[in-house]
Amino acid sequence: MSSLHALSHSLNGGKPVFTIWCGLPEPLIAGTLAQEPGYGCVTLDLQHGAMDLAAAIRAIPLVAAAGKPSLPRIPVGEFQTASRLLDAGAAGIIAPMINSVQDARAFVAATKYPPVGGRSWGPHAAVPLSGLGPAEYFAAANSLTVTFAMIETREALAQVDAILAVGGIDALFIGPYDLSIGLSGGGAIDPDGPETSQAIQHALTRAKAAGKRAGIYAATGERAGHFANLGYDLIAIGTDAVFLREGAASMLRAAVAPA
Repeated sequence: MSSLHALSHSLNGGKPVFTIWCGLPEPLIAGTLAQEPGYGCVTLDLQHGAMDLAAAIRAIPLVAAAGKPSLPRIPVGEFQTASRLLDAGAAGIIAPMINSVQDARAFVAATKYPPVGGRSWGPHAAVPLSGLGPAEYFAAANSLTVTFAMIETREALAQVDAILAVGGIDALFIGPYDLSIGLSGGGAIDPDGPETSQAIQHALTRAKAAGKRAGIYAATGERAGHFANLGYDLIAIGTDAVFLREGAASMLRAAVAPA
């Protein structure tokens, strides 16, 4: 199975998919972390990470060489970037701040081929990574590439059913930090608070009712396990920078521990 097929297949497998979150601009970091068993995906963060388009395009084949799909998060509103990442072989796209049906339709227009969307033809790396011929890739691409609309505001939460109803939106993705800021009217960052937790459950329930998938970000492994138990299909864990720091700290603790 190609890395392009792997994400859509795994999301339909009945078990949560854990993704490594990478924002550092060195593609080798994403490629190295992709080799860690147990993770089903690598997310490349172009919104808040230091990774730019060129670095992401170089990372995608390195992640694919480890047998894993890449799932980039684009900057807000940069739907043309979504198209270029899909052409480079990304298995899906996470789009932040999808606050309305209009936002959702613009996202779909850039990520799905006609008749669902308006993505133009040019999958220079996606075709060879898919293991398909051009005609077969074109026929399968809309089902192979997974679109995650991020729900991060009170406005988006109020329109979640309408966003889910847009053809070509395959899944929701919850950003608990921005969602907590939106729900508090800018009063607090409280991703684990009661109002945010209620919204997290509500979004999951609405996604399941619509027959679609739901993803979420978790800062820690413990929180990721909680979301997996809730029924989330895709859970992002930590960041590559955190992994590097914790790995370095763990090695040093072992080195200075009493014999």
